[in-house]
Amino acid sequence: MTTYDRPFGRYFEEFAIGDVYKHWPGKTITEADDHLFCMITMNHHPLHTNAWFAEHESVQKKNVVVGNLVYSLVLGMSVPDVSGSAIANLEVESLIHRNPTFHGDTIYAVIGGSAWNNDGSGKVGYTAPSVEGQAEVIRGAQAAAGIRSLKVFLT
Repeated sequence: MTTYDRPFGRYFEEFAIGDVYKHWPGKTITEADDHLFCMITMNHHPLHTNAWFAEHESVQKKNVVVGNLVYSLVLGMSVPDVSGSAIANLEVESLIHRNPTFHGDTIYAVIGGSAWNNDGSGKVGYTAPSVEGQAEVIRGAQAAAGIRSLKVFLT
């Protein structure tokens, strides 16, 4: 297994199943980041934007960063590694946000090469490590949602 730190972009031939890509730098999410993203995306849930509501009406007792902002930042962090040279981020099959993120938290992203998806256009697949753990979580989420999936592939 090879671990890459930070060249800008790779070509198809440079990706390998099992490689790990540590995206840098991380991002500290501010209250302003969260509120602006909520307003731009019209997510007006008070858990994200109302300190009184969060303190008195939520389990966390403080504002929680909206999950779509976390997803967007992590996807953006992957651009220099995944789509910087010749590959585009065209599809995300599964996103899992296990724990809440709060104002002032710093997030980082790591992905691992998990599959060759050669449907004639020569694509490479990625998942967060470990592959087995992610497949188990995907199966559980699909079962909880009542979605029947033929197979979750492991490589």
